[in-house]
Amino acid sequence: MSPRGRDRKQDEDAADTVALTHPERVVYPAGGITKARVADYYRRVAPWLLPGLAGRPLSLLRCPDGAGGECFFQKHHGPGFGDRVHAVPLRQKSGIEDYLYIDDAAGLLQLVQMNAIELHPWGSTVADPERADRLVFDLDPGEGVTWEQVRAGAREVRARLRGAGLESFLRMSGGKGLHVVVPLAPAVPWERAREFCGAFARAMERQAPQRWLANMRKEHRRGRIFLDWLRNTRGATSVASWSLRAREHATVAMPLRWNELARIDSPGAFTLDKALRRAARLRKDPWHGIEALHQALPSGP
Repeated sequence: MSPRGRDRKQDEDAADTVALTHPERVVYPAGGITKARVADYYRRVAPWLLPGLAGRPLSLLRCPDGAGGECFFQKHHGPGFGDRVHAVPLRQKSGIEDYLYIDDAAGLLQLVQMNAIELHPWGSTVADPERADRLVFDLDPGEGVTWEQVRAGAREVRARLRGAGLESFLRMSGGKGLHVVVPLAPAVPWERAREFCGAFARAMERQAPQRWLANMRKEHRRGRIFLDWLRNTRGATSVASWSLRAREHATVAMPLRWNELARIDSPGAFTLDKALRRAARLRKDPWHGIEALHQALPSGP
């Protein structure tokens, strides 16, 4: 499970050398979870987390005063990051800017040392940043939408994607919704990804406008699920599988097998401790086979 064929024991040994300042600092006040426990969590789930995170440009949610304090997103490399947090120059409208990425567990722990809680990768790799190899549809329920309706909605998105010839994978967002993730091989230009995802979401809304919304305007959200497709653009991100969320109860963005969804009774089902228990029991990645799946976008949704 170690990324890029690296020896897992070497990764663990390198991670153990990362110095952690202020390990006693409380990151999640409601549960008394300290920075040391956050680091331990990421160290233990690294074999499951890194395959979807390593080698991708990242945005970090950093919370120097804990999840209950002021947090901010950071996407650029800069002073203070360790030697296992790498810079990648990427073209932006303002010119070339250094974004950041990691390759291994040591880099992951160096992000934690910099008070990163949430990890948000691009849908493309540093080796091919101009083409998308992962699409994400985020089911964001409006007021009045039940968890059962969100679960049914995810199954509906999966079925419609299958109708377009695309297999998908499921993730709890760690918030109130679900993510349906579509791997692509070969990768496609970002503009093509955006066109497909926008057309797909609008088709869902046309088919059942009482249940689906393709526009993010909040005044129309009550009783409907916003199918957020806007993450599928160059530079946009979505939360990584196994990432902690900066929320009161230390929830986790958890990848699931589709047949597990019926047993999940709430959107906050996985907290840090429950995620660790799941990681210890797993013998196979819930998204097993995603890297070997070769599928291309159809000509339309």
